[in-house]
Amino acid sequence: MKRGRRVVSVVGATGLVGSEITRVLFLRKFPLERINLFSSGRSPEREVTLPVGSVPVRPFSLRAVRGSDIVFLAAGGRFSGRYARRIAATGAVVIDNSSAFRMEEDVPLVVPEVNPDDAFRHKGLIANPNCSTVQMVVALAPLHREYGLRRVIVSTYQSVSGAGLKAVGELAVHSDAALRGEEMEPREFSREISFNLIPHIGLFDGAGWTREETKLMDETRKILGDSSISVIATAVRVPVFRGHSESVHAEFSRPVDPFRARSILERAPGVAVVDDPAGGLYPTPLECAGRDGVFVGRIRRDPGSPRGLCMWVVSDNLGKGAALNAVQIAEQFI
Repeated sequence: MKRGRRVVSVVGATGLVGSEITRVLFLRKFPLERINLFSSGRSPEREVTLPVGSVPVRPFSLRAVRGSDIVFLAAGGRFSGRYARRIAATGAVVIDNSSAFRMEEDVPLVVPEVNPDDAFRHKGLIANPNCSTVQMVVALAPLHREYGLRRVIVSTYQSVSGAGLKAVGELAVHSDAALRGEEMEPREFSREISFNLIPHIGLFDGAGWTREETKLMDETRKILGDSSISVIATAVRVPVFRGHSESVHAEFSRPVDPFRARSILERAPGVAVVDDPAGGLYPTPLECAGRDGVFVGRIRRDPGSPRGLCMWVVSDNLGKGAALNAVQIAEQFI
Protein backbone atom coordinates (compact mmCIF):
# COMPACT_ATOMS: atom_id res chain seq x y z
CA MET A 1 0.00 0.00 0.00
CA LYS A 2 1.19 3.51 -0.80
CA ARG A 3 2.65 5.84 1.83
CA GLY A 4 0.93 9.00 3.06
CA ARG A 5 -2.76 9.79 3.18
CA ARG A 6 -5.40 7.31 2.10
CA VAL A 7 -8.57 7.37 0.06
CA VAL A 8 -11.06 5.60 2.31
CA SER A 9 -14.58 4.39 1.53
CA VAL A 10 -17.25 3.28 4.00
CA VAL A 11 -20.10 1.17 2.60
CA GLY A 12 -23.19 1.03 4.80
CA ALA A 13 -22.26 4.47 6.11
CA THR A 14 -25.69 5.32 7.52
CA GLY A 15 -26.00 2.21 9.69
CA LEU A 16 -24.90 1.90 13.30
CA VAL A 17 -21.50 0.36 12.55
CA GLY A 18 -20.82 2.34 9.38
CA SER A 19 -21.51 5.69 11.02
CA GLU A 20 -19.36 4.66 13.98
CA ILE A 21 -16.47 3.74 11.67
CA THR A 22 -16.65 7.21 10.12
CA ARG A 23 -16.71 8.84 13.56
CA VAL A 24 -13.72 6.79 14.77
CA LEU A 25 -11.67 7.60 11.65
CA PHE A 26 -11.87 11.30 12.44
CA LEU A 27 -11.58 10.83 16.20
CA ARG A 28 -8.29 8.94 15.77
CA LYS A 29 -7.06 11.36 13.07
CA PHE A 30 -6.69 8.68 10.42
CA PRO A 31 -4.64 10.18 7.54
CA LEU A 32 -7.43 10.73 5.03
CA GLU A 33 -6.81 12.08 1.57
CA ARG A 34 -10.54 11.71 0.91
CA ILE A 35 -13.46 9.85 2.46
CA ASN A 36 -16.27 8.38 0.36
CA LEU A 37 -19.54 7.34 1.98
CA PHE A 38 -21.91 4.86 0.36
CA SER A 39 -25.26 3.32 1.20
CA SER A 40 -25.62 -0.37 0.40
CA GLY A 41 -28.93 -0.11 -1.43
CA ARG A 42 -30.68 2.26 -3.76
CA SER A 43 -31.33 4.92 -1.15
CA PRO A 44 -31.53 8.50 -2.46
CA GLU A 45 -28.34 10.52 -2.02
CA ARG A 46 -28.09 12.42 1.24
CA GLU A 47 -25.44 14.38 3.07
CA VAL A 48 -23.84 13.98 6.48
CA THR A 49 -21.84 16.59 8.34
CA LEU A 50 -18.26 15.59 9.14
CA PRO A 51 -15.24 17.54 10.45
CA VAL A 52 -14.26 18.14 6.80
CA GLY A 53 -17.71 19.55 5.96
CA SER A 54 -20.77 18.05 4.29
CA VAL A 55 -20.10 14.73 2.57
CA PRO A 56 -22.65 13.01 0.31
CA VAL A 57 -23.78 9.44 0.99
CA ARG A 58 -24.13 7.93 -2.47
CA PRO A 59 -25.59 4.62 -3.63
CA PHE A 60 -22.84 2.00 -3.87
CA SER A 61 -21.44 0.84 -7.18
CA LEU A 62 -18.17 -0.89 -8.06
CA ARG A 63 -17.33 1.96 -10.36
CA ALA A 64 -17.82 4.57 -7.61
CA VAL A 65 -15.61 2.75 -5.10
CA ARG A 66 -12.78 2.25 -7.59
CA GLY A 67 -9.61 4.13 -6.61
CA SER A 68 -10.03 3.58 -2.88
CA ASP A 69 -7.04 2.44 -0.82
CA ILE A 70 -9.15 1.04 2.05
CA VAL A 71 -12.82 0.05 1.94
CA PHE A 72 -14.78 -0.68 5.11
CA LEU A 73 -17.82 -2.88 4.53
CA ALA A 74 -20.64 -2.53 7.07
CA ALA A 75 -23.57 -3.59 4.92
CA GLY A 76 -24.23 -7.17 6.03
CA GLY A 77 -23.15 -10.63 4.98
CA ARG A 78 -25.17 -10.90 1.79
CA PHE A 79 -23.70 -7.66 0.43
CA SER A 80 -20.16 -8.63 1.45
CA GLY A 81 -20.52 -12.07 -0.09
CA ARG A 82 -21.45 -10.46 -3.39
CA TYR A 83 -19.00 -7.56 -3.51
CA ALA A 84 -16.05 -7.94 -1.09
CA ARG A 85 -13.72 -9.89 -3.37
CA ARG A 86 -14.75 -7.81 -6.40
CA ILE A 87 -13.80 -4.63 -4.53
CA ALA A 88 -10.49 -6.19 -3.43
CA ALA A 89 -9.78 -6.99 -7.09
CA THR A 90 -9.69 -3.23 -7.79
CA GLY A 91 -6.59 -2.95 -5.57
CA ALA A 92 -8.22 -1.82 -2.32
CA VAL A 93 -7.74 -3.46 1.06
CA VAL A 94 -11.23 -4.48 2.15
CA ILE A 95 -12.02 -4.70 5.87
CA ASP A 96 -15.29 -6.58 6.17
CA ASN A 97 -17.46 -6.36 9.27
CA SER A 98 -19.79 -9.20 8.31
CA SER A 99 -19.40 -12.91 9.04
CA ALA A 100 -19.24 -13.82 5.33
CA PHE A 101 -15.50 -14.59 5.17
CA ARG A 102 -14.37 -14.94 8.78
CA MET A 103 -13.72 -18.65 8.61
CA GLU A 104 -12.28 -18.68 5.09
CA GLU A 105 -8.75 -20.06 5.20
CA ASP A 106 -7.25 -17.33 3.00
CA VAL A 107 -8.90 -14.43 4.89
CA PRO A 108 -7.19 -13.16 8.07
CA LEU A 109 -9.46 -12.68 11.08
CA VAL A 110 -7.75 -9.93 13.04
CA VAL A 111 -7.78 -8.33 16.48
CA PRO A 112 -4.74 -6.00 16.51
CA GLU A 113 -3.96 -6.55 20.22
CA VAL A 114 -3.93 -10.33 19.66
CA ASN A 115 -2.79 -11.34 16.16
CA PRO A 116 -1.66 -8.18 14.31
CA ASP A 117 0.76 -9.99 11.99
CA ASP A 118 -2.09 -11.97 10.43
CA ALA A 119 -3.35 -8.76 8.80
CA PHE A 120 -0.26 -8.61 6.57
CA ARG A 121 -1.04 -12.02 5.10
CA HIS A 122 -4.16 -10.68 3.43
CA LYS A 123 -5.01 -11.13 -0.24
CA GLY A 124 -7.02 -7.93 -0.41
CA LEU A 125 -9.60 -8.96 2.18
CA ILE A 126 -9.47 -8.89 6.01
CA ALA A 127 -12.34 -9.97 8.26
CA ASN A 128 -13.34 -8.09 11.40
CA PRO A 129 -14.45 -10.61 14.05
CA ASN A 130 -17.79 -10.84 15.79
CA CYS A 131 -18.15 -8.18 18.50
CA SER A 132 -18.50 -10.67 21.34
CA THR A 133 -15.43 -12.56 20.12
CA VAL A 134 -13.29 -9.42 19.98
CA GLN A 135 -13.71 -8.47 23.61
CA MET A 136 -13.24 -12.01 24.89
CA VAL A 137 -10.01 -12.71 23.00
CA VAL A 138 -8.50 -9.34 24.00
CA ALA A 139 -8.96 -10.43 27.63
CA LEU A 140 -7.96 -14.07 27.13
CA ALA A 141 -4.95 -13.73 24.82
CA PRO A 142 -2.43 -12.43 27.42
CA LEU A 143 -3.51 -15.16 29.83
CA HIS A 144 -3.29 -17.77 27.08
CA ARG A 145 0.32 -16.75 26.42
CA GLU A 146 1.16 -17.12 30.10
CA TYR A 147 -0.81 -20.20 31.13
CA GLY A 148 -1.95 -22.02 27.97
CA LEU A 149 -5.72 -21.79 27.46
CA ARG A 150 -7.47 -25.14 27.17
CA ARG A 151 -11.19 -24.50 27.69
CA VAL A 152 -13.59 -21.55 27.86
CA ILE A 153 -17.20 -21.47 29.01
CA VAL A 154 -18.78 -18.11 28.23
CA SER A 155 -22.25 -16.63 28.62
CA THR A 156 -22.77 -13.39 26.72
CA TYR A 157 -25.22 -10.62 27.59
CA GLN A 158 -25.51 -8.74 24.31
CA SER A 159 -27.12 -5.35 23.78
CA VAL A 160 -29.79 -4.69 21.17
CA SER A 161 -27.50 -2.42 19.12
CA GLY A 162 -25.81 -5.63 17.99
CA ALA A 163 -29.01 -6.35 16.05
CA GLY A 164 -29.10 -2.97 14.29
CA LEU A 165 -30.87 0.36 14.33
CA LYS A 166 -34.40 -1.06 14.14
CA ALA A 167 -33.69 -3.24 17.18
CA VAL A 168 -32.59 -0.20 19.19
CA GLY A 169 -35.84 1.53 18.26
CA GLU A 170 -37.87 -1.50 19.25
CA LEU A 171 -36.37 -1.61 22.73
CA ALA A 172 -37.07 2.10 23.23
CA VAL A 173 -40.66 1.96 21.98
CA HIS A 174 -41.56 -1.33 23.65
CA SER A 175 -40.06 -0.30 27.00
CA ASP A 176 -42.15 2.85 26.95
CA ALA A 177 -45.25 0.83 26.07
CA ALA A 178 -44.58 -1.73 28.81
CA LEU A 179 -44.34 1.03 31.42
CA ARG A 180 -47.78 2.21 30.28
CA GLY A 181 -49.13 -1.33 30.63
CA GLU A 182 -49.45 -1.87 26.88
CA GLU A 183 -48.40 -4.94 24.92
CA MET A 184 -46.64 -4.78 21.55
CA GLU A 185 -45.79 -7.46 19.02
CA PRO A 186 -42.03 -8.11 18.71
CA ARG A 187 -40.63 -7.63 15.21
CA GLU A 188 -36.84 -7.67 15.50
CA PHE A 189 -36.61 -10.43 18.13
CA SER A 190 -38.16 -13.84 18.72
CA ARG A 191 -39.65 -12.64 22.02
CA GLU A 192 -40.47 -9.35 23.69
CA ILE A 193 -37.12 -7.67 24.49
CA SER A 194 -38.20 -4.99 26.96
CA PHE A 195 -37.64 -6.12 30.57
CA ASN A 196 -36.71 -9.57 29.31
CA LEU A 197 -33.77 -11.83 28.38
CA ILE A 198 -33.72 -13.90 25.18
CA PRO A 199 -31.27 -16.83 24.93
CA HIS A 200 -31.49 -16.77 21.13
CA ILE A 201 -29.22 -14.77 18.78
CA GLY A 202 -29.13 -16.03 15.21
CA LEU A 203 -30.55 -19.21 13.74
CA PHE A 204 -30.37 -22.54 15.60
CA ASP A 205 -28.49 -25.43 14.03
CA GLY A 206 -29.42 -29.09 14.28
CA ALA A 207 -27.42 -29.54 17.49
CA GLY A 208 -29.15 -26.70 19.37
CA TRP A 209 -26.44 -24.03 19.01
CA THR A 210 -27.27 -20.59 17.65
CA ARG A 211 -25.24 -18.96 14.88
CA GLU A 212 -23.94 -16.35 17.34
CA GLU A 213 -22.64 -19.10 19.61
CA THR A 214 -20.87 -21.02 16.86
CA LYS A 215 -19.27 -17.77 15.60
CA LEU A 216 -17.85 -17.12 19.06
CA MET A 217 -16.55 -20.68 19.35
CA ASP A 218 -14.99 -20.96 15.89
CA GLU A 219 -13.57 -17.43 15.70
CA THR A 220 -11.86 -17.67 19.09
CA ARG A 221 -9.87 -20.70 17.99
CA LYS A 222 -8.89 -19.09 14.68
CA ILE A 223 -7.74 -15.79 16.23
CA LEU A 224 -5.75 -17.50 18.99
CA GLY A 225 -4.30 -19.92 16.44
CA ASP A 226 -5.15 -23.06 18.41
CA SER A 227 -7.85 -25.43 17.16
CA SER A 228 -7.54 -27.60 20.28
CA ILE A 229 -9.10 -24.98 22.59
CA SER A 230 -12.60 -25.98 23.68
CA VAL A 231 -15.08 -23.09 23.62
CA ILE A 232 -18.65 -23.43 24.90
CA ALA A 233 -20.92 -20.41 24.48
CA THR A 234 -24.42 -19.33 25.39
CA ALA A 235 -25.49 -16.06 23.76
CA VAL A 236 -28.25 -13.99 25.37
CA ARG A 237 -29.89 -10.78 24.12
CA VAL A 238 -30.56 -8.33 26.97
CA PRO A 239 -32.52 -5.05 27.17
CA VAL A 240 -29.42 -2.84 27.07
CA PHE A 241 -28.94 -0.28 24.30
CA ARG A 242 -25.17 -0.43 23.87
CA GLY A 243 -22.38 -2.58 25.29
CA HIS A 244 -21.90 -6.35 25.51
CA SER A 245 -21.03 -8.18 28.75
CA GLU A 246 -19.62 -11.67 29.22
CA SER A 247 -19.23 -14.07 32.10
CA VAL A 248 -16.07 -16.00 31.25
CA HIS A 249 -14.78 -19.16 32.89
CA ALA A 250 -11.37 -20.15 31.53
CA GLU A 251 -9.35 -23.29 32.21
CA PHE A 252 -5.62 -23.38 31.53
CA SER A 253 -2.82 -25.95 31.24
CA ARG A 254 -1.11 -24.62 34.35
CA PRO A 255 -2.33 -23.36 37.74
CA VAL A 256 -3.43 -19.73 37.70
CA ASP A 257 -2.77 -17.18 40.43
CA PRO A 258 -5.62 -14.62 40.21
CA PHE A 259 -3.34 -11.84 41.52
CA ARG A 260 -0.76 -12.64 38.86
CA ALA A 261 -3.54 -12.85 36.25
CA ARG A 262 -4.80 -9.41 37.30
CA SER A 263 -1.28 -8.02 36.93
CA ILE A 264 -0.95 -9.54 33.45
CA LEU A 265 -4.27 -8.01 32.39
CA GLU A 266 -3.34 -4.60 33.80
CA ARG A 267 -0.34 -4.53 31.45
CA ALA A 268 -2.17 -6.00 28.44
CA PRO A 269 -2.82 -3.68 25.47
CA GLY A 270 -6.45 -2.69 25.09
CA VAL A 271 -7.46 -3.96 28.55
CA ALA A 272 -8.63 -1.86 31.50
CA VAL A 273 -8.96 -3.70 34.80
CA VAL A 274 -11.85 -2.44 36.95
CA ASP A 275 -11.82 -4.89 39.81
CA ASP A 276 -12.62 -3.98 43.39
CA PRO A 277 -16.02 -5.54 44.09
CA ALA A 278 -15.86 -4.66 47.80
CA GLY A 279 -15.46 -1.03 46.80
CA GLY A 280 -18.22 -1.28 44.23
CA LEU A 281 -15.82 -1.32 41.26
CA TYR A 282 -16.65 -3.57 38.32
CA PRO A 283 -17.48 -2.74 34.70
CA THR A 284 -21.05 -2.36 33.42
CA PRO A 285 -22.21 -1.73 29.84
CA LEU A 286 -23.77 1.63 30.72
CA GLU A 287 -20.44 2.93 32.04
CA CYS A 288 -18.39 1.42 29.20
CA ALA A 289 -20.54 2.60 26.28
CA GLY A 290 -18.64 5.09 24.14
CA ARG A 291 -15.29 4.21 25.72
CA ASP A 292 -12.40 2.43 24.00
CA GLY A 293 -11.00 -0.85 25.20
CA VAL A 294 -12.08 -4.00 26.98
CA PHE A 295 -12.97 -3.72 30.67
CA VAL A 296 -12.34 -6.67 32.98
CA GLY A 297 -13.49 -7.20 36.56
CA ARG A 298 -14.64 -9.86 39.04
CA ILE A 299 -11.33 -11.72 38.52
CA ARG A 300 -11.34 -14.78 40.79
CA ARG A 301 -10.11 -18.35 41.01
CA ASP A 302 -12.33 -21.31 40.23
CA PRO A 303 -12.77 -22.89 43.70
CA GLY A 304 -12.94 -26.34 42.11
CA SER A 305 -9.73 -26.15 40.10
CA PRO A 306 -6.37 -24.35 40.52
CA ARG A 307 -6.22 -24.08 36.72
CA GLY A 308 -9.54 -22.23 36.45
CA LEU A 309 -10.21 -18.47 36.42
CA CYS A 310 -13.49 -16.55 36.30
CA MET A 311 -13.93 -12.96 35.11
CA TRP A 312 -16.47 -10.44 33.88
CA VAL A 313 -15.69 -8.77 30.52
CA VAL A 314 -17.47 -5.69 29.14
CA SER A 315 -16.93 -3.64 25.98
CA ASP A 316 -18.75 -1.28 23.63
CA ASN A 317 -19.94 -3.58 20.85
CA LEU A 318 -20.16 -0.75 18.32
CA GLY A 319 -16.75 0.59 19.37
CA LYS A 320 -14.04 -1.97 20.10
CA GLY A 321 -16.39 -4.76 19.09
CA ALA A 322 -16.79 -3.39 15.56
CA ALA A 323 -15.78 0.09 14.37
CA LEU A 324 -12.71 0.69 16.52
CA ASN A 325 -11.28 -2.77 15.80
CA ALA A 326 -11.82 -2.23 12.06
CA VAL A 327 -10.05 1.14 12.12
CA GLN A 328 -7.20 -0.30 14.22
CA ILE A 329 -6.72 -2.96 11.53
CA ALA A 330 -6.44 -0.20 8.91
CA GLU A 331 -4.01 1.77 11.10
CA GLN A 332 -1.54 -1.10 10.88
CA PHE A 333 -0.99 -0.24 7.20
CA ILE A 334 -0.07 3.42 7.87
